[in-house]
Amino acid sequence: MAKDGLRQVGVIDVGGMPYNIAVAGGSGMVHEGEHDHAHDHGDAQIAKGYFEDSQVAGRALSDWAGDWQSVYPYLQDRTLDPVMAHKAETGSMTAAEYKSYYETGYKTDVERITINGDTVTFYENGQPVAAEYASDGYEILTYPKGNRGVRFIFEKSEGDEAAPEFIQFSDHIIAPAKAYHFHLYWGDDRTALLEELENWPTYYPSSLNADEVVDEMLAH
Repeated sequence: MAKDGLRQVGVIDVGGMPYNIAVAGGSGMVHEGEHDHAHDHGDAQIAKGYFEDSQVAGRALSDWAGDWQSVYPYLQDRTLDPVMAHKAETGSMTAAEYKSYYETGYKTDVERITINGDTVTFYENGQPVAAEYASDGYEILTYPKGNRGVRFIFEKSEGDEAAPEFIQFSDHIIAPAKAYHFHLYWGDDRTALLEELENWPTYYPSSLNADEVVDEMLAH
């Protein structure tokens, strides 16, 4: 591995018709009714999932440094109901259907994650599990609709046994930049995680209160 740990390690087709040109992509799957907008920190087409391979670059764990909260509890307590209603106004599903979709997508028991240097700490019911992680490159995924995404992957180097061997970030950014929210996949099987497209626990800064999280989602 290069000293900076940042390298592409492969391109994986996860379904759909083959494409001969580089189209579609972001650093994560474009979920139904979500991320079809221009981020202040990125290009609209990239956010939708359209980019060239040459635009992708490795990222350091510092891009996700901070204290992060799961949005799943906000979905459960109906805080996100206005967001679901907003999606239904222009989307292909009802508000109730969107809520069901995100119930699967956001579901997690890890209510908080902190990232400080190389250390990632997972909090479940307030109990921390921590480990140090090093970059294991990234993978470009091709989705059934033709758009693509990038998973930025980190492998555990040391830490608590209960901490996952791999974590994979998806935040609709494809090159070094500070994340404003992210989807995280974790587990002990690198390849199996790349095939997970249904459950993508999502985290926003812990400094945001419930209303601010809603405002962020409505703005996007």
